[in-house]
Amino acid sequence: MGAGYSAAPLGLITVAALLPCEWELRLVDRNVEPLTSAALAWADLVMTGGMLPQRRDTLEVLRLAHAAGKAVVVGGPDVTASPDVYRQVEFQVQGEAEELVGSLVADLERGARRGTYTASRFPDVTRSPVPRFDLLALRRYMHVGVQFSRGCPFDCEFCDVVELYGHRPRTKTVPQVLAELEALHSLGWRGHVDFVDDNFIGNRRAAKLLLRALADWLEAHRHPFEFSTEASLDLADDEELLEFMRAANFFAVFVGIETPDSVALAGAHKLQNARRDIADSVRRIHQAGIFVNAGFIIGFDAERGSVAESMVDCIEATGIPVCMVGLLYALPGTRLSRRLAAEGRLRSDANTVREDDADQCTSGLNYLTRRPRAEVLADYRQVLERIYSPQAYFGRVRRAARQLDRSRHRLRQPLGHLWRDLRSFGRIAARLTLAGSDARRAFWSAMLDCLVHNPSALKISASFAALFLHLGPFCRALRGRLDQQIAEAEAQTTLAPASPARAALSG
Repeated sequence: MGAGYSAAPLGLITVAALLPCEWELRLVDRNVEPLTSAALAWADLVMTGGMLPQRRDTLEVLRLAHAAGKAVVVGGPDVTASPDVYRQVEFQVQGEAEELVGSLVADLERGARRGTYTASRFPDVTRSPVPRFDLLALRRYMHVGVQFSRGCPFDCEFCDVVELYGHRPRTKTVPQVLAELEALHSLGWRGHVDFVDDNFIGNRRAAKLLLRALADWLEAHRHPFEFSTEASLDLADDEELLEFMRAANFFAVFVGIETPDSVALAGAHKLQNARRDIADSVRRIHQAGIFVNAGFIIGFDAERGSVAESMVDCIEATGIPVCMVGLLYALPGTRLSRRLAAEGRLRSDANTVREDDADQCTSGLNYLTRRPRAEVLADYRQVLERIYSPQAYFGRVRRAARQLDRSRHRLRQPLGHLWRDLRSFGRIAARLTLAGSDARRAFWSAMLDCLVHNPSALKISASFAALFLHLGPFCRALRGRLDQQIAEAEAQTTLAPASPARAALSG
């Protein structure tokens, strides 16, 4: 697509907006540019941080800054959940920045050399400023994020959102959100804007008020943006909410389906997904013109046998092309990690980020599983192999494209964006045409079917094709890694006779 990275670093530019206006700031996003010695020499202070998958690079930034003789401030979810990992850092910000930056700034200006700042409450997000979008090189990104709410009303055992941000969703005001969109619009941004909320509909009443205002704002500005977000699957139960999202130009939503096993859902306290027809729920969202990406998890304690067949059946029934299937990971600070630790099942290196780890696809199972580990890994391998074969993947693309009602979606793009999209489609088509007969046939069959039955969904179908250029090779590489892990797990089972405790856990 000609971009350097998919998403802009919303967290860093929000922190930047909280700092004193007289401070001179420079943003270095290591996803799109290097951190140079010149940039470090210029700075008086380095501020960084992130989530668990970004830990290795955060520690590398810390190393580079210290080598240049610079003090460092680290914030974000990872230092909040695992402060001991960052013992060598001068300043730690544990919690949401709105609550803590004032004290940090005051101490820095008094000449403090070290400090730890821990939030005592969840802050009022109506006091959060407009992020410093002006610090971004916007042309480098596929989309830019804004945030409406923090927190989630649900209580999924494996999720750290409620631990970090609370059960009661806190929302910005409608004028706040519109001010952020105005700032992006005035900088010339057009196209995709992502609401980064962990559950956009956590406070439905507030969400509906915002959506009505968004629709009016889009109309007044001639529809410069289209939106995506993350929400719980019970979005499908509220026809009015879906209609408001359609009117506000939402085109995509990520939902955590996790598993079709209702017993496993209950065990993980994901009750909002239990006792529902998952395929029908997804179909209703598709019919509102919003396509679904979904997350699935393998490794729950309630699994009593192979889950591969039922998970593949669920994915095929929903027709969701992009399914983030991962292994269960006990995140630090969650109820899951506390329970596993109490049961003596959390591995001693549970929160160590290995050199080749990236996310829940390449890591996971950082605990002693109830099922034999080799069986869980074999299930994971089978699911990936089946859902990301070209025929299966583009079959779901074809079915999803037929369901999507895009008749009311409006996006006014600059001519340059249209030319960019055409060039990108040419690159995608060329690569898939040369990728082999299976991929070639599946791709062109899906594109032609969309062109005949629902041409308004052609851009989305092409986006799914672009994602396959990543997902196909990634899953092939991951299957090779899983083969090695399965062999290692089987060898350990053969070499180590089960103790009574282990036999009970594996039974």
